[in-house]
Amino acid sequence: MKLNTLSLGFFQRDARKVAEDLLGKILVRNYMGFKLTGRIVETEAYVGKIDKASHAYNYKKTHRTEPLFKSAGIAYVYKIYGMYNCMNIVTGTEGDPQGVLIRAIEPIDGIEIMSENRFKKPFSDLKSREIFNLTSGPGKLCIAFNIDKSLNAHSIFSDELFLYEDDFKDFNIVYSKRIGIDYAEEAKDFLWRYYINDNKYVSVIDKKSSL
Repeated sequence: MKLNTLSLGFFQRDARKVAEDLLGKILVRNYMGFKLTGRIVETEAYVGKIDKASHAYNYKKTHRTEPLFKSAGIAYVYKIYGMYNCMNIVTGTEGDPQGVLIRAIEPIDGIEIMSENRFKKPFSDLKSREIFNLTSGPGKLCIAFNIDKSLNAHSIFSDELFLYEDDFKDFNIVYSKRIGIDYAEEAKDFLWRYYINDNKYVSVIDKKSSL
């Protein structure tokens, strides 16, 4: 099997293209001697200059959104509801705030550690629903992969965090509306959510949008 680490150029593109192309790629998280890997199966794109769902809409720059204005290839980690971390990957060019939210991952290696991180019990003790919920959402996968604010603005070309691709390309992509952004006026209808059709780790299924 051919393995290739994703290049910086891969991320120096429009977030919508990167979000689509990230499907099927593999995220690797190393910490405390543990190696966790999983295949990306769901993403969302955010383009600050035109996107009312973006934290940096209309180039709004704050301490929180500062990573989005930096060069591509770093993580943007923030909390939702004051308790759950979510991870984006910064894309595009410096000064043009864009990012891709990693919404769901299919676990590959390190599943025992993910289970302990998520549910505080061995994988063998998980119920079927817990197995499906291991990494099927942005907050869930961050808990399972031990991704927190310490990785905010961290390079995704480091030993601790990186991505690569293999020969996995035989899948269909679903294009749909993003989740939880009803406040974003016209942007709530943008089809900027992308996921692998029929993958059980996808957070929300909307087959009507399948292409």
